[in-house]
Amino acid sequence: MTLNTFETILVERRASGMWEIMLNRPEVHNAFNSQMIADLTYAFKAADKASDCRFVLLTSNCASFCAGADLEWMRAAANYTKAENQRDALALANMLHTIDTCGKTTVAIAAGKVFGGGVGLVSVCDIVIGTPATKLCLSEVKLGLIPATIAPFVVRTIGPRQARRYFQSAELIDADTAHKIGLLHELVEEHQVGQTLRRILTSLAKGSPEAQTNAKRLISDCWQSPITDNLLKDMAERIAEVRTTSFAKEGLQAFFDKRQPRWVNDIEETDVKISTNR
Repeated sequence: MTLNTFETILVERRASGMWEIMLNRPEVHNAFNSQMIADLTYAFKAADKASDCRFVLLTSNCASFCAGADLEWMRAAANYTKAENQRDALALANMLHTIDTCGKTTVAIAAGKVFGGGVGLVSVCDIVIGTPATKLCLSEVKLGLIPATIAPFVVRTIGPRQARRYFQSAELIDADTAHKIGLLHELVEEHQVGQTLRRILTSLAKGSPEAQTNAKRLISDCWQSPITDNLLKDMAERIAEVRTTSFAKEGLQAFFDKRQPRWVNDIEETDVKISTNR
């Protein structure tokens, strides 16, 4: 059932608690503009709050996943004041932060071109699937720009050493390289995307939704933090608190009873028949 039709994206509820958010600007290879940024922000906030959503699948309706910034939008921005440019950049940063902090597990299928801001988009998703046709590029310096808005997310994903190269060279990153440096978790042939996604969703469905949300927060809170007495105390407090929750008790009881926990859903084949239009 279609949840809502936005101007630049499509959002659809699928079975087993999955929402699909599809980038829907094929005429410009799904390039960002202010409307797409607003639509994605709204959709991911809605997914985060929705009780019927366990996973968010981010896809594209054309041969490009996301070609970066829309040229007309960039042309208009050239005449903006510094304050207006800052407002636009902050909207993009907030959209990426919304996806990054979404409590639901996010999975992206990044086939085709992934340029500029599109690299930021895959960097904030929990799991990213690519194909041999996937090509990424941080092309900002070729335009006299810098990837400032997406930098915190991209550098976190590929590390400063790789970022030094690709922020400077603006060269194409092929799928094999993207897989090696951490931009893609899975690299499969296009005909294997559905099977791969189904395998991942089947594994995700075995986890407690509450525990998965807490685990995402755990990574965010302890990443690059020095291992101090305060951090160790915080981690101990978290596990102590979780052990008293209903979902932890259910998970442990199910393990002792040799049964599936109540949160496990069957992932049906129809869940992964995605539209790629290639």
